[in-house]
Amino acid sequence: MRTELFDYDLPKRFIAQRPADPRDSSRLMVLDRATGGIEHRRFWEIGAFLREGDVLVANDSRVMPARLRARKATGGAVEIFLLREVDGDGQSWRCLVRGRGLRAGVVVELEARPVRAEITGEGLGGLRTVKFSQPIGDELAMLGEIPLPPYIHEFGGDRERYQTVYSRMAGSAAAPTAGLHFTPELLRALAEDGVRWETATLHVGLDTFGPVTAERVSEHRIHREWAELPAQAARAVNAAKAGKGRVVAVGTTSTRTLEFAATSAQGIDPYGPNFGREAVAPFAAEVDLFIYPGYRFRAVDALLTNFHLPRSSLLMLVSAFFGQAHAEDVDRGREILLESYEAAKEEGYRFYSFGDAMLVL
Repeated sequence: MRTELFDYDLPKRFIAQRPADPRDSSRLMVLDRATGGIEHRRFWEIGAFLREGDVLVANDSRVMPARLRARKATGGAVEIFLLREVDGDGQSWRCLVRGRGLRAGVVVELEARPVRAEITGEGLGGLRTVKFSQPIGDELAMLGEIPLPPYIHEFGGDRERYQTVYSRMAGSAAAPTAGLHFTPELLRALAEDGVRWETATLHVGLDTFGPVTAERVSEHRIHREWAELPAQAARAVNAAKAGKGRVVAVGTTSTRTLEFAATSAQGIDPYGPNFGREAVAPFAAEVDLFIYPGYRFRAVDALLTNFHLPRSSLLMLVSAFFGQAHAEDVDRGREILLESYEAAKEEGYRFYSFGDAMLVL
């Protein structure tokens, strides 16, 4: 399957520059992936499409204050964007850097504190390994700032709006945005209706930022991200799968975590036969599961997600979920998904991180 098949045109006016206020006032497109049928609602109405016994599984990772500003000895400005720790010592990090002449051996100093940072390794596209003169993990709140995606450039408000209300452990370079729509009040209302809420953790990494550049989808290699599905959440998912409840993934990161728990965590080939010892198994490990059309979902029954960038691995995952309902014609799922995106533009939906949501049933 060619990557260009996942391209679509999106004028800049559709890219949300500010979050909905309140959070659950964002719009919600509800789709039947088998028929392509669409309903237009508000997010606070999501309970109308859930039922007692369903389990919502959300990613509770928090966005790190990952953007650090620094200066070279010459005075040149440098920006360091933390992606993940290397070696777990708090000093070595995989980063994206922005500035001139940032090669291995170059040393810069952070603006916020007298902490030195040496570039010790180079990768493609601004990717670098950076070693700081001291562990910085516990001081990030003082050293850095919460980053917003590069397509958001008009929001100057509280950056806590780029965190979910249930976020717990900092480790992500970007927010798991499908969860930004929930409020504490909405979560309580869903619980009163018998909808169960569980969390997993996946620290969002580099693949969120860029399109798939390989000519063919299957040639893309997704970056590894640390994830965990706790035993309690695994039990809730397995109970739902054994009963009449549905497993509703809140976002693509929760989807990847659940599907990893249904396959690789049990030693099962993700693209192999559809069987396992149980629906999901608890785990804590690095995940590199790339889901694209042709994948057979084992754990996820419904998907809540935002509207994604063209050619992104996230768009391919959602396309695969649509395709699950069209086993005789996998490409039909992609077509229905892109048709729904065109319908969203016609209805004035807002796209990307601060944008509106879709619930795929």
